[in-house]
Amino acid sequence: MKRIVRNIIIALVAALFVWTLWFLYQKSVEVPEVFTIEHPVKGDIVKKTIANGSIEPRQEVAVKPVVSGIIRELFVEAGDLVKKGDKLATIQIVPDMLSLNQAENRVRSAEIALNNAQLNFDRNKPLAAKGVIAAAEMQTFEVALKSAKQELDAARDALQLVRDGISSSSGSSSNTIVRSSIDGMVLEVPVKVGTSVIERNNFNEGTTIASVADMQDLIFKGKVDESEIGKVHTGMDLVVTIGAIEDETHPAKLEYIAPKGVDEEGAIKFEVRAAMTPKEGSFIRANYSANADIVLDRRDSVMMIPERLVQFNDKGDSAYVEVETATPQVFEKRPITTGLSDGINIEVKSGLDMDTKLKGKVAGEEEEVAGSSRRRRHM
Repeated sequence: MKRIVRNIIIALVAALFVWTLWFLYQKSVEVPEVFTIEHPVKGDIVKKTIANGSIEPRQEVAVKPVVSGIIRELFVEAGDLVKKGDKLATIQIVPDMLSLNQAENRVRSAEIALNNAQLNFDRNKPLAAKGVIAAAEMQTFEVALKSAKQELDAARDALQLVRDGISSSSGSSSNTIVRSSIDGMVLEVPVKVGTSVIERNNFNEGTTIASVADMQDLIFKGKVDESEIGKVHTGMDLVVTIGAIEDETHPAKLEYIAPKGVDEEGAIKFEVRAAMTPKEGSFIRANYSANADIVLDRRDSVMMIPERLVQFNDKGDSAYVEVETATPQVFEKRPITTGLSDGINIEVKSGLDMDTKLKGKVAGEEEEVAGSSRRRRHM
């Protein structure tokens, strides 16, 4: 029994020794690499840069009151469409006590003057009728009475204006009514009924009652890196893609390039603006984030190959590709003249024809990379 066990162990050790020799031999043998074969194709090459930014209305107005007070009524909310002159809110005046007191004193003085003028007129009218006093003298009493009445009306209007912000003579044109100054959509109403507001004047901006904008006249505002800004000029066509609206693009035309760049995270960027034409039936909200593709150059229906196949000599002044000249897998370097590149494909001006067989990537390389990625996701 011991002899059998010993023989089995010896056999296993020998088998392990033979397998080790075979494994080492296999590792030492170089497996020849097999490359895929690719061909030039006809296609369009478009070189473009992308500007990141947002959609904004060209004209957005912050409507502010011309009197201070408290919001008494609001007639609109965000999203409402308004016309120029439509009422947005009414303001209840909180009068200044000094001005109010002066206006009330003026009314009382005007009432006293009117009573005095009325007494003089009534006292002298019978005398003028009997011819005791001349008609010219009576005329002065009539003028004094009319002037006193006019002064009382003016004083009462002034009192009403100080107290209520509106006078009987002003009719519907009251400073207490806040109206829209343009046609458009109400984007924001930052106040509520009961909110205290401050008038706009030379010393402060005033309280915004509502923001109104024309949402049919939109612009794209974005930033372009300094490395590309020299290739951009006004009048260029842009294609705007809005992140919140899938599968929809909007044409735009570049109309402004900032003369001065700004530093953003260590990179100099320049602001650009483009007039955008929304598609019919599409509703675009203000401040949507968006990207704009700016076409810098393009070549249509040209011979092109993947740019990863192109190599350069040591000096970097000439390009070449490896071309299969015999089978199996015999390649030689062939110089080519290149043109426009979009970062993925590159134009070939000369050196190749459509039937040329180009040395591609190692066969199975893409599958191995994909497989390793899948393995990492499952780990």
